[in-house]
Amino acid sequence: MPVDVKICGINEPNSLRAAVDGGARYVGFVFYEPSPRFVPPQQASQLAWQVGTTSRIVGLFVEPSDDFLDEVVTQMPLNMIQLHGDEQPGRVREIREKFSIPLMKAFPVGSAADLDVVPDYEAVADWLLFDARPPKNVASLPGGNGIAFDWQLLAGRSFGRPWMLSGGLNADNLAEAVAATGATTIDVSSGVEDHPGRKSPEKIEALLAAAREAGKSPLPGAALLGLGAADR
Repeated sequence: MPVDVKICGINEPNSLRAAVDGGARYVGFVFYEPSPRFVPPQQASQLAWQVGTTSRIVGLFVEPSDDFLDEVVTQMPLNMIQLHGDEQPGRVREIREKFSIPLMKAFPVGSAADLDVVPDYEAVADWLLFDARPPKNVASLPGGNGIAFDWQLLAGRSFGRPWMLSGGLNADNLAEAVAATGATTIDVSSGVEDHPGRKSPEKIEALLAAAREAGKSPLPGAALLGLGAADR
């Protein structure tokens, strides 16, 4: 089963080219100023026009105003809006209806209870994203913290929308994460960086190669974990 990849936090041409040329299904631009991956809309627009048609462009926002969303979407083509804050279902619906762009809602996960709210969003979001709940000392950064959550919390679960797995993923643990959760799309940011905000083309290439390998198994990554039919 193929494993699609989103490389998030792109902010310069070399990492963008590595992602697109390597086969990333999605490339993400972060429009949240406290993040070291923040990219101004005008700069993101210049990068976005280099993407071509093989990858889809995602804009990550945290509790954005309509005015800021307008500023971004009028400057660049967005294939998806990602909301990574505390947006409530009503606000998600408003944004989706106003901008007519597919929308993905992120959920911070630290325990099974964090998944209880997911059904409230399935009618208003096109995609779901499960990320690790940020530690208190980096609460201002809702994602990209390089930490994973317990993947078993997603094992055997089904959702009413397609979803992505995020949180602490890299080339070394991708196959294990996919096998544990059944994810068919993963979202990676810090796992392909030399330091926060600076993507490594080499790490992007390695991550995408690992995704291709994981996708060769009927159950992605299962062979690497030694799982047999009885375990599936």
